[in-house]
Amino acid sequence: MSDLAAKAASLDARDPLAKHRELFALDDGVVYLDGNSLGALPRHVPGRMADVITREWGELRIRSWDESGWWTAPERIGDRIAPLVGAAPGQVVVGDSTSVNVFKALVGAVRLAGDDRDEIVVDATTFPTDGYIAESAARLTGRRLVAAAPGDVAGTVGPRTAAALVNHVDYRTGRLHDLPGITAAVHAAGALAVWDLCHSAGALPVGLDAHGVDLAVGCTYKYLNGGPGAPAYLYVAERHQARFDSPLPGWNSHADPFAMTPGYAAAEGAVRGRVGTPDILSMLALEAALDVWDGVPIEAVRAKSLALTDFFLECVRTYVPEGRVTPVTPGAHHERGSQVALSCPEASAVMKELIARGVVGDLRRPDVLRFGFTPLYVSFADTERAARVLAEVLG
Repeated sequence: MSDLAAKAASLDARDPLAKHRELFALDDGVVYLDGNSLGALPRHVPGRMADVITREWGELRIRSWDESGWWTAPERIGDRIAPLVGAAPGQVVVGDSTSVNVFKALVGAVRLAGDDRDEIVVDATTFPTDGYIAESAARLTGRRLVAAAPGDVAGTVGPRTAAALVNHVDYRTGRLHDLPGITAAVHAAGALAVWDLCHSAGALPVGLDAHGVDLAVGCTYKYLNGGPGAPAYLYVAERHQARFDSPLPGWNSHADPFAMTPGYAAAEGAVRGRVGTPDILSMLALEAALDVWDGVPIEAVRAKSLALTDFFLECVRTYVPEGRVTPVTPGAHHERGSQVALSCPEASAVMKELIARGVVGDLRRPDVLRFGFTPLYVSFADTERAARVLAEVLG
């Protein structure tokens, strides 16, 4: 056994989250480091979904909207996600896609800011969809779009800024951006801060309430393990809810949905972030998947995430021939999410061969290998093996 393999065994033996690995359906002999794209399946979810399909849908049918709690699922599940992003109950609602929720949040923020502010600042390194939607939101609201790197947002916002849309963790590099500092700078300019949490929620503390974030969105199929296409969520801070004017007012966000009145009256609270009939099957799969978080402090998840990524970088430095890969993920803990990105000229071919050898990551063209470290089920032994196989492929 190599020194690093022995170190991995020692770290796994002391890992307080090691028992949670048993809660997931993982293939023997496969190292799964793509949970930042699609989280692994919690073992109990298929049984729960069988009951939803055969009993709640198959037997109770329409009665399940009341008797099985389908109608209140968006808020109920939102309250289960809330502690993972540092939010008090009543501020998170689940439903729709991340893209739809970005649109709701950004247009809603512009409307909250008022007509005298005519600029929207967007993260210049953002996930493409966020940029597309920000550009559309600017056109629809008659605002001007201003792109700025996250580190430059504080110097870009000003008296004309209505809202700033920023990604908490960069999807390519894994860089963690300064949510408290950027939010404070946006507020100092009199604007609203909208955060995309897709690559941070479930991997590290977010602190939406503590840092005064105005609105936030995130997906649930990555670190929250909700399943492919699982519904996203929208956070609207309690202080804004009474004035939050959704650009997508659907019957599910009406104060009295079943009155079927021609005029729209918004519901109270986070419920006004709903739109149409929720996707119940996906939503209840997500609800079941969230059971794996019971009793798990997000601070422990963050501690293991940093330990895993530190160890992976150590193994890469030791095993991989010098000059074959270059880390693009920051080394400083306060600047790192829960993935490691390596620049590699042959990234596409290398990742294909890694997957063939049982190490599953992904890539971002043209030259970035991405490895996501999901602390609830990735072990230190997995981490050491991944770096060793990478070295074999590159050697």
